[in-house]
Amino acid sequence: MINRVLIRIKVLQIVYAYYQKGNNDLRVAENELLLSLRRSYDLYHYLLLLIVEVTRMYEHLIEMRRNKYRPTDEDKNPDMRMLNNRFAAQIAENEALRKYCGEHGISLADDRDFIRKVLDMIVKSDVYRDYLNGKDCYETDRDFWRHVFRRVISNNEFIEDYLEEKSIYWNEDIDIIESFVVKTIKRFDENTGSNHDLIPMFNNDDDYDYVIKLFRQTLLNGEEYRGRINRHMKNWESERVANMDLVIMQVALAEIMHFPTIPINVSLNEYIDAAKYYSTPKSSVFINGVLDSIINELKSEKLLMKN
Repeated sequence: MINRVLIRIKVLQIVYAYYQKGNNDLRVAENELLLSLRRSYDLYHYLLLLIVEVTRMYEHLIEMRRNKYRPTDEDKNPDMRMLNNRFAAQIAENEALRKYCGEHGISLADDRDFIRKVLDMIVKSDVYRDYLNGKDCYETDRDFWRHVFRRVISNNEFIEDYLEEKSIYWNEDIDIIESFVVKTIKRFDENTGSNHDLIPMFNNDDDYDYVIKLFRQTLLNGEEYRGRINRHMKNWESERVANMDLVIMQVALAEIMHFPTIPINVSLNEYIDAAKYYSTPKSSVFINGVLDSIINELKSEKLLMKN
């Protein structure tokens, strides 16, 4: 689940914090990186669990309306489609989700107001109206929740603000993790019951090794990389360059230099995109120019042999 895009983001964040704090403890910083990645995986499970808790909240509200002093006909005969959603029931029984949440203390027990507001957003949406008019089958139930995440939850300012306040580790991860939740929902099949696999934290050992190696090479070779960067910052005063620009170029050089199977243009594109999001409006052009100059120098010195 934690793909190379998210890994790069986390490495940038922790390397930046490493220099800002100035403690120079590589082991502590590495543990912080791994913890940050674990918290991203927690968010993945939290959002899947949100499906279960929103459904339970809907059931609770139905019971409250039925039991009030003078229930209306609508209160007595509510629409049960969302309550009887087959996919939500399958997620509630998913063994992998229940196991992870139990072992890592993932819970929405203190989030009832948040759950209620999310439910209100859903039932007021076009997604919900379309769902009520759709075919009553498992596929419609599953696609309803996929559309909820894509059209109601994703890029929702209230939800993003709430999640950022809930965990300092989630503030840069929400969009990426939401996309993984959508992929997970799309892959579910009714026949797998409670045994459907969730996306693993790392796809394989290579991804874990990539995290550690990229982080260590960035810091262990930091002085060399920053020396090259400073030499190629023509017409720029280093003190006026954003600190994040320096970190982005440093991590990019670590990847370009120490991962022979990753093409140079892939690395460049990823870190230039990161600059557009994390640094100043002019950073992407500046970073591209400096890195391109350094790459040419490394090739002329026979220190970089890949394309």
